[in-house]
Amino acid sequence: MANIISFKDKKGLAQEKEAVLIKKRKVLAVRKVFQCTHCAFKCEKCGTQVDGNSSGNTEYRRKLNVPYNFCEECSDEYLDYIERLKGAGDQDCYWHNEAWIDAWGKWIDYQSSVDQYLKSKEFLQLLNELKQTRPEK
Repeated sequence: MANIISFKDKKGLAQEKEAVLIKKRKVLAVRKVFQCTHCAFKCEKCGTQVDGNSSGNTEYRRKLNVPYNFCEECSDEYLDYIERLKGAGDQDCYWHNEAWIDAWGKWIDYQSSVDQYLKSKEFLQLLNELKQTRPEK
């Protein structure tokens, strides 16, 4: 009789294991979003490593009003993209054609979609749930 496992206890253990798995999935989802889209040490466009503390990259972006964390080359391309939309731009860069403009536009739309997702009530709820749970040991 002493070896009989209570159904109630077993069910409780199963629910605890499921809750731990759900929390782990939530943490991984949040981690992936922030690691993949908001790494301060890589260019948001090309992925090249960027050191925001040296070579004036942060100051360079601020001075040129570039809203993304770009390397210097992608900052220049972004600025040319903006100029092309205004009908100007560097005419020597003949490869900055309509397909290039379309690619930049789609990339910016993607960034906007990610930002909207991060501001969605469901994602904010996920962050709040993770804040309310104590860290695992």
